[in-house]
Amino acid sequence: MSKKVLVVAAHPDDEVLGCGGTIARHVKEGAQVYALILGEGITSRYAKRESGLGSKELGALKTYISSAAKILGVNKTYTRGLPDNRFDSVDLLDIVKEIEKVTEEIKPDIVYTHHKGDLNIDHRITFDSVLTACRPVDGGTVKEIYSFEVPSSTEWNFPHSFQPTVYVDIADTMKTKTAAMKAYKSEVRKWPHPRSEEAIVTLAKKRGCEVGLFFAEAFELIRKIIK
Repeated sequence: MSKKVLVVAAHPDDEVLGCGGTIARHVKEGAQVYALILGEGITSRYAKRESGLGSKELGALKTYISSAAKILGVNKTYTRGLPDNRFDSVDLLDIVKEIEKVTEEIKPDIVYTHHKGDLNIDHRITFDSVLTACRPVDGGTVKEIYSFEVPSSTEWNFPHSFQPTVYVDIADTMKTKTAAMKAYKSEVRKWPHPRSEEAIVTLAKKRGCEVGLFFAEAFELIRKIIK
């Protein structure tokens, strides 16, 4: 039976930035990959969230999500539309329940999500919510949980606490990752921004050279259950 993988991301494009190459690799190896994007994205860029909700950019962002998922080979993407950069205005239990609905439906073996020490508040709350939703109780299916880094969030916090323990070779899927990121037309930035194509490739090279690979994505292993 093929493995089932779930990526829980706070915002559209986090799934690509954090583990796009690994997603594509899982797909190539026969896994079923699903994504849950909790936040609506971009509305925090407006003076009032309400004006952002009616923006053309938000509508376009929904199409970018689908395009990126198709490029990566994601089986299905779930979206929940939580307020962008305002997850702290939502009861944690409500976020946990949204994640539980998806985990109960697809029964993933592996979960990827944000790092606990990110600068972005939504990322930190997503991490806490995932750990609560995927607590290791009898009958649970999740055997592995990994946290990923997101450029322009993980490295901007102080102190830097992301300490990779797992590296995934993405030499064969690096181009797929950058292609998926390009699908997010409103989120890609120009060099030297961390979300520029050059910076994304540079980070993959850096992580790769740390362990003797050409390109890699790095993760912290949060939990692994071996039966």
